[in-house]
Amino acid sequence: MTMTSSPSPTSTPTPSPSLDGERADLLAELAEARSALIRTAQGLSDQQIAERPTVSALCLGGLIKHVASTEEGWLNFVVEGPSAMAFDLPEGVTWEDFAAGTATAYPQWAIDRQNDFQVLPGETLAGILARYEEVAARTEKVVADLPDLSVTHPLPDVPWNEPGAVRSARRVLIHVIAETTQHAGHADILREAIDGQTAT
Repeated sequence: MTMTSSPSPTSTPTPSPSLDGERADLLAELAEARSALIRTAQGLSDQQIAERPTVSALCLGGLIKHVASTEEGWLNFVVEGPSAMAFDLPEGVTWEDFAAGTATAYPQWAIDRQNDFQVLPGETLAGILARYEEVAARTEKVVADLPDLSVTHPLPDVPWNEPGAVRSARRVLIHVIAETTQHAGHADILREAIDGQTAT
């Protein structure tokens, strides 16, 4: 089968020089982490980014989609607070059912999260990267517009959050950097399994 090469991945925005030092440093670190993730898909076809070359169910396109959605979701939280992260369950479904995989119905947010880890029919590397670039540009704008990185919101009341826990915008950015970096490492393993190349 002949595979056509997709367009080369684009870079993510670099922070504006008008930002204060802390914001510029955090956004620069996040941009570097994004670039490391994006490089793992460079030169691959749309078919290759959907491959699952290891024993895990992960694919490169899905990892990039997941990281973009994660960043978008956390920045929505920074702007809107816990209402931006609604984790409602269908009527009659408990968290125990959900965790055990025995729920009679699953919420849309869980279905969306599962779909984020896959390259769905019609999705392309170019489209996935374009969306990630939009998310990155919005992150920079949100961070630049914040009155203070100490702006804090309570976390949603869900089983994986400690009761009463809060997160500042600063801590959200650190979390997004860590998540992106972690998945860039996963992506490097996937790329090596696809064609023997690594991004680092």
